[in-house]
Amino acid sequence: MGKSGRIPRSLPLQMITSFVFVIMFTALIIGIPAFLLIRGQLNRQAWTQVDQGTRAAQALYAAHQHKIESIADLTAQRPTLHEFILDENSEGLENYLHTLQVSAEIDWIIICDANKGDIMSTLPLKGMEPCQNWETSSMYWESGTTPNQAWIIGVSWIKKDDIPRIKVIVGTALDQEFTNQMHVETGLEHSIYANDKLISSSFAVGNAVQIETRPGAEFLEQRTFKVGVDSYYAASFALNGELKAEVALSILEIVDTQKQMIIILLGSILAVAISGSWLGVYIARRISNPLVQLTQAAEKFSQGDLETPVMASDQVQEVSRVARVLENARIDLQQTLTRLQNEQDWVSHLLESIVEGIMTLDPKCNISYFSQGAERITGWRTEDVLGKPCDQVFKLANPKERFSQFMPHPGERHKVIVILDDGRQATLAITGAHMAPSDASHAENILVFRDISEEEAINRLVGQFLANIVHEFRTPLSALSASIELLQDQVDDLTLEEVHELLGSLHLGILGLQTLIDNLLEGASIQAGHFRVAPQRVDLGIMISEAALTLHPLLEKYGQRLVVTLPAEIPVVNADSRRIVQVLVNLISNAHKFGPADEVINLSVLVDQEWARIKISDRGSGIPVESQEFLFYPFSHGSSSNAGAGLGLSVVKAIINAHGGQTGVENRPGGGAIFWFTLPIATGDLI
Repeated sequence: MGKSGRIPRSLPLQMITSFVFVIMFTALIIGIPAFLLIRGQLNRQAWTQVDQGTRAAQALYAAHQHKIESIADLTAQRPTLHEFILDENSEGLENYLHTLQVSAEIDWIIICDANKGDIMSTLPLKGMEPCQNWETSSMYWESGTTPNQAWIIGVSWIKKDDIPRIKVIVGTALDQEFTNQMHVETGLEHSIYANDKLISSSFAVGNAVQIETRPGAEFLEQRTFKVGVDSYYAASFALNGELKAEVALSILEIVDTQKQMIIILLGSILAVAISGSWLGVYIARRISNPLVQLTQAAEKFSQGDLETPVMASDQVQEVSRVARVLENARIDLQQTLTRLQNEQDWVSHLLESIVEGIMTLDPKCNISYFSQGAERITGWRTEDVLGKPCDQVFKLANPKERFSQFMPHPGERHKVIVILDDGRQATLAITGAHMAPSDASHAENILVFRDISEEEAINRLVGQFLANIVHEFRTPLSALSASIELLQDQVDDLTLEEVHELLGSLHLGILGLQTLIDNLLEGASIQAGHFRVAPQRVDLGIMISEAALTLHPLLEKYGQRLVVTLPAEIPVVNADSRRIVQVLVNLISNAHKFGPADEVINLSVLVDQEWARIKISDRGSGIPVESQEFLFYPFSHGSSSNAGAGLGLSVVKAIINAHGGQTGVENRPGGGAIFWFTLPIATGDLI
């Protein structure tokens, strides 16, 4: 350190700094005035172009006014118009005016009587009195219309002795179509204002935003404004009264040119600075080459380049020693970064492969991390939830509760029901933990959750199923137990008829238990994937008879009759006889169970080409339409199967599907339900 207390700079740095300073100072002295001069010239050219556009627009308005006045004069001189007015032919006059309007390319025509008022008008707006207000050709605007509108109008009187004082008014609207046309003709954007309110514009309505207003020498005013990112120079001029037109020039090209000039100037300065730096380095290298090499190596090292070895000339011992130390540090740091990168990649892959969702919350309960597993479970994207409060993202099924109230403490597990993005409800099992990195000022909560909706649904279904099975077994077992106890205690005192009645009850109870057990076994076989059928040629009538005999005691006890209707030629079907008898028993049992006592149960067979259609009908309360879709599925509530848990009809469907047939249910006219199924008819005669 010198006497002044400042740290001395190296020779290469001093040389490079001197070269760069001189070159940059020279470039700035020359470049900035040139830039300001060119920029001023571009602005003057822009305002000159706006000036020319304004004059062109004024000339176009004068031309449009003259055109409208000429159309009014020509219209007032048309003999056909005179004839319609004299004949008071309103319909012909209206058609004629519309034809003139189209051919003359104007927006409307009004015929006014000086004494009576309007004769005919094609002006679509109501609530105006043009005949009283518009006396001369000019530009008008009406504030009573919605939206406000303005027009160029031409007024002419019909000068003929036999026609009373008739005034013809023609006009064209100063609407967006008009301003678009002015934009095309002048090459500048065009807008029309009345009382400083926008009437129409070649811009999209409402986009023009005023930036500033400056009085002009040749126009009413000049201003600049922006539309989006595009800037405009604009000048306005009076049309008539409170009407004002404005032309606007986009200065996007001027702005781009200025930006290019700045870029070129800065690029030139940078290029010259680089050239000066290279020259200084070249000179310094010749003076202190070892130091320059070490400086370059240290700069690469500090910029994160750990691939390039640190090399320096070994002509100076101190420099060589520093180079070896830096090289060893580079190798150690490179190995450490590689190990950390590998660990980070492994953690990232691990988090992606985890099925559970992982979410972290800051102390304000805002989401700071959302894993891919969380995206798969909830359907929400990470970018949509990061930074948002967890209560806002995870909405509970109970609107009075909040998600943050159910966040578990570390090691605990809670279950919550949330509403997902698609509107469905999901049950989430959530465990919690705390994370406090060593360099963090506060700890974050970690929540790990998974969707257990299916597990909860299965648990509920299993519970309901077991409850139904216990109930179904308990009822017939209780009846059997009561009948057996009665026989044991009073067998000597019972008559033969009472003994037969008790034995019949025992038989029916055993039959019900047997049917229930068959359905349970078949249901388990279906679930295990071991369900098979062995179709053979069999007479359908034999299977129906067997099922009827099996259920005859049950039906007879309740006064029910099974009426079977068969075709003249009983079909032979391809079926597993034991399985089809089980189907018939299940369906007839359902008809008995849900049909009234002392009522008929109908069983009919219809032959339709290659299929036999069997229908079992009862006179019960029928099946609600909304429940019919789920009747043939296991564990479905509201099922009419005798297993009480949806097994009976699910077994029916599985057996018929295995035969290639179909099952269905429909309500019977007059009350009751009709269950039907189909079986394939066998070809050839029964052997």
